[in-house]
Amino acid sequence: MKRIVSALFVSAAMLLAAPAIQAAPILFVTDLSGPAESPPNASPGTGFASVLIDDVTHQMVVHIVFSDLAGLTTASHIHCCTAVPGAGNVMVATVLPNFTGFPLGVVSGTYDHTFDTSLASTWNAAFVAGHGGTPLGAEAALIAGMLGDMAYLNIHSQIFPGGEIRGFLQVPEPATLALLCCGLLMLGFAQRRRLG
Repeated sequence: MKRIVSALFVSAAMLLAAPAIQAAPILFVTDLSGPAESPPNASPGTGFASVLIDDVTHQMVVHIVFSDLAGLTTASHIHCCTAVPGAGNVMVATVLPNFTGFPLGVVSGTYDHTFDTSLASTWNAAFVAGHGGTPLGAEAALIAGMLGDMAYLNIHSQIFPGGEIRGFLQVPEPATLALLCCGLLMLGFAQRRRLG
């Protein structure tokens, strides 16, 4: 339920921001879990992440909700690009050691941040160097990696320093997008009834 409500709020924010962006951003989502880590672990932690990225406006909106981690958070970021879709480990693509402003020292929380992908400060310098030497090269590589199911977002903790929960970022299926839109409409009608 938390995941659905969170996704609805993120989708609403994206829809509200769409006229200002005037571009065609791509939405990627994932569920986060210990069994999805490599190697898998038995963490009771769960989470949901969405990444909205636009290569025209050079904005990347990252939203994460997580809970019940076994350890206190130490870092979170996106890794790219694995050799095999949906499997393996690879270097961190985004800023090190963690997303700007990510909540550290907690077992649950939320995170929302908009990055400017045209800035070097958004990226791991090694990722930039390996992808054309520019932030826009890194942006293009990350988008290609996410479209190819070769990029994952994870959260690290002191119990699992290599990563406690993770998930590969994917474009949601049309049925999932339709469900999100229906949920947003239902929330809007409920809010209107309550206020009216």
